This record gives sequence, structure tokens and C-alpha cells, in this order.
Amino acid sequence: MTDQREAVRENALYLRNVRPIDPEEIFEYVEGEPHPAVVRQYLREDAVTLGLVEREDGTFVPVSEEPVEARFEPVERFPRTYENALEDWLVERYGPHWYDGASGDVLRSTLRRTKAQYLAGDAVSYDEDVAAGYAIYHLPGYYAAVQYALDDLAERDLLGRNLRVLDVGAGVGGPALGLCEYLPDDGLVEYHALEPSAAADVLETVLAETGRNVHWDVHRTTAEAFEPDGEPFDLILLCNVLSELDDPVSVCQRYLSMLADDGSLLAMAPADRETSIGLREVERAVEDTAVSSADGTERTVTVYGPLVRLWAGERPSDRGWSFDVRPDLAVPDVQSRLDEAATDPDHRPGEFVNVDVQFSHSMLRLDGTRRHDVSLDTARWAKMAEMERHVSNRIDLVAAKVSRSLVDRSEEASGSTGEEPSNPLFKVSDGSEAVDHYAVVTNETALNRPLLDAGYGDLLAFESALALWNDDEEAYNLVVDEETVVDPLG
Repeated sequence: MTDQREAVRENALYLRNVRPIDPEEIFEYVEGEPHPAVVRQYLREDAVTLGLVEREDGTFVPVSEEPVEARFEPVERFPRTYENALEDWLVERYGPHWYDGASGDVLRSTLRRTKAQYLAGDAVSYDEDVAAGYAIYHLPGYYAAVQYALDDLAERDLLGRNLRVLDVGAGVGGPALGLCEYLPDDGLVEYHALEPSAAADVLETVLAETGRNVHWDVHRTTAEAFEPDGEPFDLILLCNVLSELDDPVSVCQRYLSMLADDGSLLAMAPADRETSIGLREVERAVEDTAVSSADGTERTVTVYGPLVRLWAGERPSDRGWSFDVRPDLAVPDVQSRLDEAATDPDHRPGEFVNVDVQFSHSMLRLDGTRRHDVSLDTARWAKMAEMERHVSNRIDLVAAKVSRSLVDRSEEASGSTGEEPSNPLFKVSDGSEAVDHYAVVTNETALNRPLLDAGYGDLLAFESALALWNDDEEAYNLVVDEETVVDPLG
């Protein structure tokens, strides 16, 4: 068997740059003429080391060196394939009516308890019931969120088709599935997941539904205990895990040392205040530090984005609560079933439906690349670190938009239906601020409309914005009115 496998490899290495490798052809060149299905299995098992992707017609070709193209499309729903796999897992463990009766009550009470523990900042132990509830409630949203973050890299040709990926604290697989779905069919993924809890059972179930060119392995170990083989990773995911670690900064630094020179580490967290701010604290703690790679080379950690560093030598020290918001998903059947089967008097319709896509994220790199590579000077632009001296004056400045309209969010949360909505309000940053800065639109015009149209993380130039101090919020307001011009910066 070993000789046959090596012969298949040798034939693949010879043919890979000549023509598509067809198991129906090369089996004849192998001593003993193994069945084409055996040859195909050898090729699949060695596809990563050979750099081959399997096509729909069953042949194998070298993976393209072209980067992945950005999608720029809203994620509309969690794919049926993965949802069906999750439901099959639920049926296997809780029965065909998993959402009803005693099993449904257990899942709903578990979800309520874990949400309360999370909000209280208590540790959550992931047994099978917690993993099931977590998958039902959170899997779709995390599946969508990671794809929006990946758009950042793909837009700038920084996401390759041949990826070695490490997912630290992979959970039930939302980011993993989002990544696999984002990549094109001709992408090649060597995916390694670290997940010590019962969530790994769900993870393996849904990973089994990924494409033929996704080669995955689930390591049931902790982030602290994992020992890699020394090969660097092109993409490292730390999604919704940093807040659960005793020392998230040292763990983040450790995994940065495993990153390829041109790779990215993507850290994500829920949008709530504590975890979002906690993510920024880790980002700021590792920024500008040196990490050593396996060969002993020292490299410096850079914040690629989405938050900016526009002034040389300046770093933000505000509270750092910043998050992205994207369109809601269609309601997955597993959520509606669990919600509609609830009969207890405390149940609120929609309590177990979670289609919001709201998240904080940070992208770190070791090659100095930033999403916006800009260096400003005070001769032309006002600096947020010096905003105190600009109060009551009209100023020009450059900043990134780092929120959706916070007034819209506040009014949605309060159920306000007033006919006269409040002025749109956006958090903005230039990477030098010590306190929060907000742009408030008091009079929308065609010349300041780009502020409203800009996406999260987009860079904008403000001309003649009025700087004011907001004593109630202890923050600076940049008034955008009929005198203000806002221009997008590429």
C-alpha cells in the first residue's frame, strides 16, 4: 500500500503542471493497478501536501495562486445543508421532537441559564445541552459575521485560495462554516480546530458537510495546551474565545508566533460592551510587541483594522467599544421550532430566535500591512488627541466610521416610534483619541451624505465640522451640518 501510494504521488507530481490528474488514467501507471477509487482516495488524503484541488468531474488540478475575490454581498441565511446536519444531531440525541416536551424544556432552560451566566460574566461549562443550545442560538450569526470580516482581507487581495487555518476555541463551528462557504470551490483549506468541550461533537457533525477541498481535523485540546507541528498558519481565528481565557493577551501573543509572515489573525467578539471592550484591550496590549516565529525571527504586531492608526506614534486609549452591524438573517427552522414550542408563562415570542449579526473584530498582521496606510500631519488635519483645543471651532479632520447609527440602535432597543427621529450619530476614530468621538448629522446634504453611506471602517475626510464637548456623555461631538463636506478616502 505504501509503495502504491508513493507511486500515485510521483505520478501526480509529474502530471500536476501538464494536465488534470485523472484517477481513471493514472491507476494504469501504478504497479498492481489499484482501483481508480483507491487512487482518488490517495489523492484526496495527500491533496494538501500536493497542493491539489478536486474538481466536480473527479480530476485534480493545482490550486490557483490567485487571491480570493471579495463578495460584498449580504449573508441572507444559514445554509440548509448545515442546518439539516445540526437538526440530525439534535434528533439523534434528543429524539425526533427535540424541540418539544422535556427535551425542549431542557434546551430552553439551558439557553436561559447560559445567557444569564454570560451577562453576569460567569464562566460557562460546555456540556452537551449547552453545546446544543449554543448551536441553535449562535451558530447562524457567527457563520455570517466571519464572512463580513473576511471581505476586508479579500478586498485587498490578502486572502489566498490555499489556506492553512487554525481555529482556536472553534466552538460549534460558526466561523469555520462561514470561512468554508466564503471561499470559492477551487480553494484548498487545511483546517485545524481546537475545541476541548462537548461543542466538538457538533463541530465535527457540521464540518462533515463542507466541500471536498476542505481537509479538517478537530483537536480536542485547550488553547493553552495545543502544540503545533511548526508549520505557520495563513489564517488564525480567535472567535468568541478571548473573554473565556484567563490570560487572553499571552494566548494571543503565542498564536501570533504561529502566523505566516503574510498571514492574518482574526479575533472576534460579541458586540456587547464588556466583550467588545475586552477585545480592544487585547488588541492594544499586543500591538507593537515583538513575537518570535518558529525559526527565531522577530516580527512586530500591527493592527491591520478595522480600527485605524492614522498618526505616527499615536495609539488610542479611549474605552474602545466599537462594533459592526449587518442585515438580519432569515430565521432558521431550528430556532423557530424551539421558540414556538415553548409553553411556559415566562416565554416571550421570539426569545429563542437570534438573527442579529452584530460583532466586534480585530485583524492583526506581522508584515506591517494596514487596511488604511495613512500618515497625517497637523498642518492640514486636526488630531483627535488634541481635540480639546479645537472645541467651538470648525475643523478639518480624517477619521474612520466605526459604528452604524447609534441613535437608530438606541431607538430600536427602546421601541421608540416617534415621527421625528433623532439626528444620526456615528462613532469615529483616527487612532489617537483618549476619549470617544462621535459625528452627529444635524443637517443632511448631498455634500455630507457620504458619512451616512460609508460602511464600517471606511475612511472619511471631514471639512468644516464643528467640534463640541458633550458634558453628558463625556465625549466630543463633531457636528456635521450644511457647512460640512464629507469625502470618502480610498
